[in-house]
Amino acid sequence: MRNRRGLRLIAGALAGAILTAGSALAQASAPNPATAGALTFDVASVRVSPAPDMQKMMMDLQAGKKPESVHIDGSRAVFTYMSVKQLIAYAYKMRVYEVTGPDWMVTDRFDIVARMPAAASKDDAPAMLQTLLKERFGLVAHRQVVDQPVLGLVAGKNGAKLLPAAANAEVLDESAPLKPGESMVDSPDGRVLLRRNGDGSTTYVGPWGSFSLKFDGQSLSMHMQSESIDMRGFASMMTQLGGGEGRQVVDMTGLKGKYQAAADFSLMDLTSSLHDQGIEIPTGPPGSGQGGATDPEGGATVSATLEKLGLKLEKSRADVDRLVVDHVEKSPTEN
Repeated sequence: MRNRRGLRLIAGALAGAILTAGSALAQASAPNPATAGALTFDVASVRVSPAPDMQKMMMDLQAGKKPESVHIDGSRAVFTYMSVKQLIAYAYKMRVYEVTGPDWMVTDRFDIVARMPAAASKDDAPAMLQTLLKERFGLVAHRQVVDQPVLGLVAGKNGAKLLPAAANAEVLDESAPLKPGESMVDSPDGRVLLRRNGDGSTTYVGPWGSFSLKFDGQSLSMHMQSESIDMRGFASMMTQLGGGEGRQVVDMTGLKGKYQAAADFSLMDLTSSLHDQGIEIPTGPPGSGQGGATDPEGGATVSATLEKLGLKLEKSRADVDRLVVDHVEKSPTEN
């Protein structure tokens, strides 16, 4: 059995990675009408991502930095260590779990360096990436409302035990200047403010409310605390943090408005979430090939946390939005 100190180190790295999961990878708004007729990159290089340095990856994850990134500066667009599924999600402004297709789309990763036309803006990058994926990967996809198994977030037998949102809860002010440790990103839900706090937690403020995430080294769990969040946002956050055990969590509570809420996610939940994103965290010495971290001592359980809130998860089915990949090549055409 792996010792508990080793599990804390692994969980710390997992926590750092999950802290960025609540924000989409720089999703953009509608295309700029001024450039709507030229939604292609001037030039683009597509290469298979080199195998990462696992030691460096662990250090970056622990610092809250995921290996994949999108960086657009002026006319230069750089996509680093992005899975095909992540590239498609960015291009179509979807969440990663809303894209369905071959399993290899999660694990096959690419680096793309592209130059945008002079008149283009950052908002045009998704549509340009769509064109690149169609031309270089032969991507064919369509949007569809799909009836599929989900986990429904519902009220418990005795009803929900949620307090109304705190009167002093933080709300998003897009016009406020950013402070040190803050950044603003776009997501499928709208603009989201991220704040790195001195205690190691990260705060997210968006249209659904606000919440903070912090890793607890004693219980080997991620603690979520919110003074104001709606149930749709709460369900989405659970999906992205692994609380849905690989299934999408859908709000079926019927509750309106915003509430105070707290939840805990175990090491197993976090590991499962990273696995779904194509990130495997080694649990043994470098080169040992050991992976798939688990918590043999249990840790926090989602069901116990939800029970305290008067909520529970039930197996159900729901109509959900999906981008269905009909065809995509594993190897892009040459540069």
